[in-house]
Amino acid sequence: MVHFVDGESPQKYRDTEPILNTRCRLVSDIYWPGPGKTLQQSWKLVRIELLPSTFDDRGVATLDQRLTCFLVDDCVAVDAGSIGIALSDEQRSKVRDIIVTHPHMDHIASLPIFIDDLYPTLQEPLRVYATQEVVDLLERDVFNWNVYPRFSDLKNDYGPVMEYVPIPIGRPFSVAHLNVIAVPVNHIVPTVGLIVSDGQTSIAFSSDTAETEEFWKLVNAVKHLDALLIEASFPNGMAKLAEVSRHFTPATLGQELKKLTHNGMDIMAVHIKPSYRAEIIKQLDELRIPNLRAMEPGKIYNW
Repeated sequence: MVHFVDGESPQKYRDTEPILNTRCRLVSDIYWPGPGKTLQQSWKLVRIELLPSTFDDRGVATLDQRLTCFLVDDCVAVDAGSIGIALSDEQRSKVRDIIVTHPHMDHIASLPIFIDDLYPTLQEPLRVYATQEVVDLLERDVFNWNVYPRFSDLKNDYGPVMEYVPIPIGRPFSVAHLNVIAVPVNHIVPTVGLIVSDGQTSIAFSSDTAETEEFWKLVNAVKHLDALLIEASFPNGMAKLAEVSRHFTPATLGQELKKLTHNGMDIMAVHIKPSYRAEIIKQLDELRIPNLRAMEPGKIYNW
């Protein structure tokens, strides 16, 4: 749908072509600018969905988040926990780029199933972006011919079906139409947090972490931050377990957010353990931090 504002004439834009993101989706919502704005400033390109991972007896997605996979602009995935069970057919046809922040099962569980399902029809390889440490762990522990085939060695009728793209630390790299920077965070396995940007909108992903420093240096250095997606795994009463497993509780998250120098962005709590969801959300609300709320699986967020 095209929206005209501030008296702009449709005739003026009659011959304008739709915008297509390379290897990505057609941008269907284009907001035409009013006086003093450029068209580029008015595009709303970044769409993020936390894919659902739990479904009720009618097949309807619930708010319980057991697996982690964020879908960006319907074509790039950040982590792959539920990628093999929650994508629509249209999304499955578009996702060819997957960033894996770390190799814990809830972040990669259905990645092998996703590749397996697409195996005969892939006309280009699925690209799995990860640090070399994580690539080595995926090859050793998952794609090892015992748990699942080593897809990086296999071809279908069109060519290779999967390839690894080792990512640098602290330096920008491209994923489809996005620019990404990765830095280590404080988890019990090699893990990175991310800044993901389309050139106008910037979103920070903490991945799984406890108290950390490099991530905040990166986040605070970003000129403008639109949203922060940050974990809050356990309730305050389970602080010891959160500490040894290197996760946040609402209390430790509240302390950690004091390191953030940006103001006004949305802060979305994710990785909330389903058994404690209501308790964790109540404790997050009690922090009274502006714009902090729990992210809902299956809901579309636009920034």
